[in-house]
Amino acid sequence: MDNNVMLEIRHYSKSYGTGKKAADDVNLSVMSGDIYGFIGHNGAGKSTTIRAIVGVLDFTEGEIYIDGHSVKEDSMACKRVTAYIPDNPDLYENLTGIQYLNFIADVFGITASEREKSIRKYADLFEITDVLGNLISSYSHGMKQKVAIISALIHKPKLLVLDEPFVGLDPKATFTLKEIMHDMCKEGTAIFFSTHVLDVAEKLCNKVAIIRHGKIIASGTMEELTEGHSLEEAFLEVDSNEK
Repeated sequence: MDNNVMLEIRHYSKSYGTGKKAADDVNLSVMSGDIYGFIGHNGAGKSTTIRAIVGVLDFTEGEIYIDGHSVKEDSMACKRVTAYIPDNPDLYENLTGIQYLNFIADVFGITASEREKSIRKYADLFEITDVLGNLISSYSHGMKQKVAIISALIHKPKLLVLDEPFVGLDPKATFTLKEIMHDMCKEGTAIFFSTHVLDVAEKLCNKVAIIRHGKIIASGTMEELTEGHSLEEAFLEVDSNEK
């Protein structure tokens, strides 16, 4: 496997009780430095695939590798270099924001000085420094999302996986997250995120895959997929061709 491939999905499929495949022979590669958009309608298979990548959802068909390690065979090695931000973060609400961030830092073995520096940096950027001492149960959805984002960034992951990351964020926080994503990619982090907001994907991503009814129906660089058109136009054309 190429050393620059941070995420490799090979022939991944997932069926639920009905027998219908939520993911059907999914194949894609995300390189270091990529911002890779995973787009499709609601129910297309985006979250199912993402949850398998990060080890939340078990699977039997296909293989998923992170930084050369199998998600099935060496899940701990995968988790050490991965950060995951779900679309609806489920945080420990009986903790304060700073207690939760310190707990995550403990899990990843981050030194006191390093965590303090990272937490201060990102809390200031997302403008929540003054509420980190409050219980998470008192936070709005947007504030919980910001804490989840900070918790994903403090161990400097090699692979950042996000499921609809901009839902619930205010415009300034959305802009801040986009800037952070760009900076991380310049340092070699691979970012893979799902979205149905096509204009965000078009401006942010260098690569994209379109999934429909569990199948990848198009993938490649943004230039290859759009060919001078907008991503919305390209998506609608590819989608209609599959009907």
